[in-house]
Amino acid sequence: MIRAVAFTHPKRMVAFFVKAIIAPFFLAPLFFQSCKHEKKIYQSNCNDDLSYKHVGFRQLIDSIQLYDHQYVEIDGTYIEGNEESALVNDSLFADHSTQHALWVNFSQDCPLVLKGTNRGIFEINDGKFTQLNNKSVTIRGKIDVRHKGHLGSYSGSIDRISYVKL
Repeated sequence: MIRAVAFTHPKRMVAFFVKAIIAPFFLAPLFFQSCKHEKKIYQSNCNDDLSYKHVGFRQLIDSIQLYDHQYVEIDGTYIEGNEESALVNDSLFADHSTQHALWVNFSQDCPLVLKGTNRGIFEINDGKFTQLNNKSVTIRGKIDVRHKGHLGSYSGSIDRISYVKL
């Protein structure tokens, strides 16, 4: 026997609405958060004795001359391609042109290794290369305003990279 739900009382109607409609919207983020992958940290022993200043991406680009030859930690989206190794602002509404980006200069002098292992960031791991393109990353390195990357079109570069968090 099928019973029809009768909403004769406003409190019952509100309770049904909360349970059936609103509750899933609050529970969904918790569910999807549990699906996130664990952050991978690649480190080098270069510059271990230095402290890094965490700088916002826009602040760094707007005042890059003030950060020349300073060691910074910056968050952004890494973009790689043919003649391209750049860090751009991870905001969807920011300008992602090369004038508002940093050239990322990875160096063999500072080999980046997955924390707790001896696997390098540019080595084959689990049958494939580490995917960096279009990933949100945190990078630590030294700002150089004279080196402006491919065709000199970037705001500056970040060298001596000793930390990458994916």
